[in-house]
Amino acid sequence: MAELPSTATPPSTVLAAARAAKATKKAKVVKANLPAELPEVNFSDYDGVRSLHLGTPWIQGSMRMDDPYALELEYVQRMMAWLLFVEPTSVSKRHAMQLGLGAASITKFCRKTLRMTVTAIELNPQVVIACRGWFKLPQDEPRQRVVLANAATEIQDPMWHGTVDALQVDLYDQDAAAPVLDSEDFYADCRRLLTEDGCMTVNLFGLASSYPMSLEKITAVFGADAVWAFKPTREGNTVVLAQRTPVRPTKAVLTERAQTIFSRWALPAPKWLRVFKPAKV
Repeated sequence: MAELPSTATPPSTVLAAARAAKATKKAKVVKANLPAELPEVNFSDYDGVRSLHLGTPWIQGSMRMDDPYALELEYVQRMMAWLLFVEPTSVSKRHAMQLGLGAASITKFCRKTLRMTVTAIELNPQVVIACRGWFKLPQDEPRQRVVLANAATEIQDPMWHGTVDALQVDLYDQDAAAPVLDSEDFYADCRRLLTEDGCMTVNLFGLASSYPMSLEKITAVFGADAVWAFKPTREGNTVVLAQRTPVRPTKAVLTERAQTIFSRWALPAPKWLRVFKPAKV
């Protein structure tokens, strides 16, 4: 949120990718029990960048119009920090899930650039329509699905459990005061989605006092040795990463992977290492 101006793929990854593909194929595009009243969706264009809004000045996502599949916002780029913890050669065989579609930036990047299987869960049908019409989100295909549903209930479906390698959580309403879903129970449901080497990244934005409480809940579920955090961006977004299975790669490994991420996918991962550390509650 912001205001307007080389080794083989592990067998577990192959199995998880197969399960994810099956779950994505089974998922219905439209689910029932959606709220009757949802905020209006609109967009703004400024200096070559198109931004999505929910009827307020708060930005829900952005796209550079001459490069629609790139990640424009700094915090959104940081949501890809899970790449530091996996072998680059395994990425295209993995499954990414987004809770909250936003402007579909991560969904597009994971599918088009990383060549992953992708599932996005979005509550507001107008957001999906806007992303198709204004933000270059392709229509669904076998390895990309948008599920219209309440993320809190959808992720409790056992068909998703253990199928997600990279979970990105960015759930805010039109006021962007605090995460819409932010309980220990919710984060426990998120953890159940992950493969053994899976990671969750969460955008924490809003009232400064809400960050320590959110971090405490994530740590209670994942364990203190499994949680990493960035320093806040200039706009106030703090990205937290939590691992299903805690690992602490050496500095040399992280440095090598960061350079690979930069050269392959043009993400500023070498800069991440200066502001990304194990979290302290």
